[in-house]
Amino acid sequence: MPMYDEVLNHANSERFKRIRSLTDHKRREKANRCVVEGPQAVRELLQWMPQAALDLYVAVDSAEPDAAFLNPTIGQLAGMGLRANCYVHKATLQVLHHVSADCQGVFAIADLRELHSATEEAMNAAMESAAHAGESDEAQTAPMVAAFWQIRDPGNAGTAIRSADAAGCACVIFVGDCVDLYNQKVIRSTTGSLFHLPVVTMSEQEFDEWRAEHNFKLMAADVYGTEDRKPQMLPTILQQRAFTHEPTCVLFGNEARGLEADMLNKADEIVSIPIYGKAESLNLATSASILLMSMAMSSRVETI
Repeated sequence: MPMYDEVLNHANSERFKRIRSLTDHKRREKANRCVVEGPQAVRELLQWMPQAALDLYVAVDSAEPDAAFLNPTIGQLAGMGLRANCYVHKATLQVLHHVSADCQGVFAIADLRELHSATEEAMNAAMESAAHAGESDEAQTAPMVAAFWQIRDPGNAGTAIRSADAAGCACVIFVGDCVDLYNQKVIRSTTGSLFHLPVVTMSEQEFDEWRAEHNFKLMAADVYGTEDRKPQMLPTILQQRAFTHEPTCVLFGNEARGLEADMLNKADEIVSIPIYGKAESLNLATSASILLMSMAMSSRVETI
């Protein structure tokens, strides 16, 4: 696909009105499009899911036809866009910021159908790999999945996905009534991790069926547990689980309400993160980062 010589400099054109409308969930679903903002997220989209990239908008330093890219990073992304076979459009920084105040001079339009298709393929591959974990390599770590029930805050959701990616999770599952996965703030907060590992949405029933089908042990992260089952502290859990090869799904609850009793009762284990200082609690994204990374590191400890 070509890079157009024309420099777009009319923020109120019909083109940019349509792009701005994609901030609305219903408009995204109807158009089957979403906006991917910022150099890091755009780079990961073009590298890991280039088939989903439709249009790339890059900032140049003037409205003249021979305008130069605003900086070398944007020039590199323009080249990646051309290699990914998507349309590359030049625009002034003022116009791009009018469309997206957080784009840092570049954003892409992605095809939701292609994103869903690529995610489904990656999910199937991840579950196939999980099913055979440990069969041929005794040192292989057990697969871990991060699940979030009724996560609502876009920033929390994006950071949680990023943490799960860093911890080497096989996938992320949003369970129940959650924030839209392709909300622009969610995408931006993942800094590209959304394009590294499969992130899927399920109802509570679908989640129960999925976990049973794939034989994942359920670990619920909760501060209080239930009347009959109090949580174990994370250090205790880590000592018990070191060197095991048991597929585990770690389930986190809603930011305000945590997990409901019926979900906790389905868990094989309930775990809580100890607080050693005077803080009342940890927010969801921080808790997910600590717990997932702690489990990832524990499972990779080698005996001397």
